[in-house]
Amino acid sequence: MSPAPPPVPSVGAEGPELRAVLRSLVPSVYAPTFLEWAGMCALLPVITLMALDLGFSVPAAAALTLIFGVGAVIGPIPSGWLMRAIGARRALVITGIIMAAANVAAMLVIGPGLEGAPSALHRWALVALLVVVSACSQVWGLGRQSYLGTALPPTMRARGMTLFGGTLRMGDVLGPLLGAAVMAAGHEAWVFGLFAVLTGLATALVGLFMVPGEQAPAPNAPAPTVPALPEEPPTAPAPVEHAAPASAALPRSTARTALAKGVLRRMLVVGTGIVPVMMARVNRPVIVPLLGAGLGLDATTISLIIGISALADIAMVIPAGILMDRYGRAAVAVPCSLILGAGFVLLGIVGWTARDATGTAAFLAVLLPSLVIALGNGLGAGILMTLGIDLSPVHGRTTYLAWWNTMLGVGRMVAPLLLAGIALVAPVPAAAVASGALCLVGGAWLARVLPRHTPTGTRRPRPHAGA
Repeated sequence: MSPAPPPVPSVGAEGPELRAVLRSLVPSVYAPTFLEWAGMCALLPVITLMALDLGFSVPAAAALTLIFGVGAVIGPIPSGWLMRAIGARRALVITGIIMAAANVAAMLVIGPGLEGAPSALHRWALVALLVVVSACSQVWGLGRQSYLGTALPPTMRARGMTLFGGTLRMGDVLGPLLGAAVMAAGHEAWVFGLFAVLTGLATALVGLFMVPGEQAPAPNAPAPTVPALPEEPPTAPAPVEHAAPASAALPRSTARTALAKGVLRRMLVVGTGIVPVMMARVNRPVIVPLLGAGLGLDATTISLIIGISALADIAMVIPAGILMDRYGRAAVAVPCSLILGAGFVLLGIVGWTARDATGTAAFLAVLLPSLVIALGNGLGAGILMTLGIDLSPVHGRTTYLAWWNTMLGVGRMVAPLLLAGIALVAPVPAAAVASGALCLVGGAWLARVLPRHTPTGTRRPRPHAGA
């Protein structure tokens, strides 16, 4: 028997009905997301260390992480093809099984190399594992995003997506802790086993609770108002929740081409402003530790700063979703980008001006800008995925989301290259300032374009006194 689709709240519903929708998505989306991502985050911090133990050079070990960047660029479109061919649930289950099996194989093959004399076999096994994990994780990311885009009514889409982002942030925090506990109890290779177990549990939940196929959008759910571009020809439908039918005066293929061009143009317009946020997120775990080390902080102290910042990050998840649904995407995306930018600029200034700070002064010099960055980042929880759904028509949504995720993947891959290029000719604080400046410019651009291309919220006017 197939699981029942999530309940659909009535128009304007709040409170219990909306909470019921979110609760219905816990076993099919949110719990599997936490489990799979916690396993991923348990593995990611130790990849470089394992690579060094297996005989990789330092540059080669660092370059292994580019596998995920390349996968983020070339993976979404093939993932979309797979899901259109066999369905989202089946694609998630198959790739989940593959990912779990690959980690079991890695534990059995790579483990002896970590314990004894490593060989080329062990090194190639690590590369193969990362390629498999990168490919399968693209299917999982796109599949869950597409599923939520269908299951969440437009009036509560942002809250559902920010909760998804918050679930990932919980994995960011708890995954490394679980990995550390497993390695303390056994061996480095046991982290592969942890990833396999968590992914296996996540896959079982998807198979049991995710509704197969795409459910049709609720007819009584109001469509967000997304005005068309002024220069767009009237025959190109706007990419809103309920895309208008193609004009009878145009052949079907022509109308479809016009729709695709309109959607892609909107994605490029909005993506230009939001990609700097993605780049800042990618560079944050590199810039903060490097600046902390430059001020004489040890690894334990830097980890404490990152942990405190993560709590501030998670605290903003629920407010971000409420703001987006009530006041529109710009109400969150713009301050997210601007606060992130301000935090990175402040971090860069501190890196230049507090070079002689020691002890508590050095600790606060890194902590305070990191908290500003965390608040901005938390405010944007789920914003990238929400915008992708907002800009994608219902019909063929998976294909359009693959385009959006490919665009974000380019930013994810370019970010470390930009950081490395700046670091070659300037100190690390310059890289922080550059990241901040990009976010500030992106925030200004988003303030201009988002109200024209994304939902403006569901806020209703207050009733007059005595009404």
